[in-house]
Amino acid sequence: MAQSSYLYSLPACMLSLCVLVGTTSGQLSANFYASSCPNFSSIISSAVNSAISNEARMGASLLRLHFHDCFVNGCDASVLLDDTANFTGEKTAGPNNNSLRGFDVIDTIKSQLETSCPGVVSCADIVATAARDSVVALGGPSWNLVFGRRDSTTASLSAANSNIPAPTLNLSGLITSFSNQGFTTNEMVALSGSHTIGQARCTVFRARLYNENNINSSFAASLRSNCPSSGGDNNLSPLDVASPTSFDNAYFNNLLNQNGVLHSDQQLFNGGSTDAQVRTYGSNSATFLTDFANGMVKMSNLNPLTGSSGEVRTNCRRTN
Repeated sequence: MAQSSYLYSLPACMLSLCVLVGTTSGQLSANFYASSCPNFSSIISSAVNSAISNEARMGASLLRLHFHDCFVNGCDASVLLDDTANFTGEKTAGPNNNSLRGFDVIDTIKSQLETSCPGVVSCADIVATAARDSVVALGGPSWNLVFGRRDSTTASLSAANSNIPAPTLNLSGLITSFSNQGFTTNEMVALSGSHTIGQARCTVFRARLYNENNINSSFAASLRSNCPSSGGDNNLSPLDVASPTSFDNAYFNNLLNQNGVLHSDQQLFNGGSTDAQVRTYGSNSATFLTDFANGMVKMSNLNPLTGSSGEVRTNCRRTN
């Protein structure tokens, strides 16, 4: 797996975003754990690197976990909560059920942090940091995070079902879904580049293989061997067949060649308003990596809970 990493400084701390963080999540800060848990960052990065060394796919899973958390009422670790007799979490939502992964890695990190600095580091901050460290471990960019998110005591199955963009969406649906979270169309395209890593189940892209015309015929044929017209629903295919465990711009070149695995992927390059941006990212890796890092900073600060608005869970799977 790729081990090199890129660090893109965010110009002037992305002044407009820093103002946003200051006004909407006032208690977040880059040095939030400087005194209370100074080793938190190294503990998380070590655990993430170990998990990815054991299974490269885990990097994409941890990144996706962060995305699915933040798109449902903000980055509050609600996605980690297990169902109980009196509580329904988000894990059984359509986009998450039998699909979302990495919970055990978060559990391991939380256990280590509770040993080092009990009751200090929130699960929401763990998820945000693990996502960044996963991208770095797979050769992608780093980005500056602020900390102090609190964990929710609630979850929303309905919001998880409605807020997370489906792989069947057309371009207009993707634009709307991301716009609902405050993202521009350009930011949506950049963040979609996360599909340069990870895998998808056959059941998610079968319709594209057998029913769509805007797919490279030889590429479709190669996927059909692992995804027959019936059966094999849980068989996996890389979202980026060119370099599935390297965080690079190959995903966009795949789209240029009509080699997008998901319907929603290929919609980014299908004669619409985002075609030019896909071409830019396909020819300029540095531009994509910078834009992706900037988009992740914005995503990591979606509606965080701070102070008494939330708690620091002792166990990420249940409230205190």
